[in-house]
Amino acid sequence: MPESKALVGLSWEPKLPNLSSSTSKGFTMTHQNQPESSALWKPSSELVDGLFVPPNEPRKLNKLLRKQIKDTAGNNWFDMPAPTITPELQKDLQLLKLRNAIDPKRHYKKGESKTSKYFQVGTIIESPLDFFSGRLTNKERKASLADELLSDRTLVEYRKRKIREIEEKNQPGGNQKWKIKGKHTKKRAKQRRH
Repeated sequence: MPESKALVGLSWEPKLPNLSSSTSKGFTMTHQNQPESSALWKPSSELVDGLFVPPNEPRKLNKLLRKQIKDTAGNNWFDMPAPTITPELQKDLQLLKLRNAIDPKRHYKKGESKTSKYFQVGTIIESPLDFFSGRLTNKERKASLADELLSDRTLVEYRKRKIREIEEKNQPGGNQKWKIKGKHTKKRAKQRRH
């Protein structure tokens, strides 16, 4: 009497396509063409009752677990995700690094040279208790930090003044400083000779 397997609970086996059968165009796929560790197809040695069982080897298991872990800052930081860095966000980060050059009245500590992997960008919502001159008007609010700084009049004036000072400092001297312009040029020339 042939022994039959005793079924305990539910059994399930996936219906895998028959890889050795021919398709409608006459093209045949064989077992050798299929890669060994494809995401869709697993060899029968890795399947137990038709289900994928993770490997017992610690290295392979750790590799699988690392792929599945989300890229977050951790539970202490409420699983803050790492943001995707867009060109606008990159400009804002550069402005934050160069904030010492933006405002002459404020002085900051030297910041970190590299940006952290996990951070968030938000908008400040002013309280109605704040005095109206301390808040930004709707016209002054811009989409990014760079746009807001470019539209600020005081910053534009400061930047123009600094550029003018640097250009004057780097301007070649030439013979302009020897030329005396005014009413008493001949008198001054005599004084220089004697």
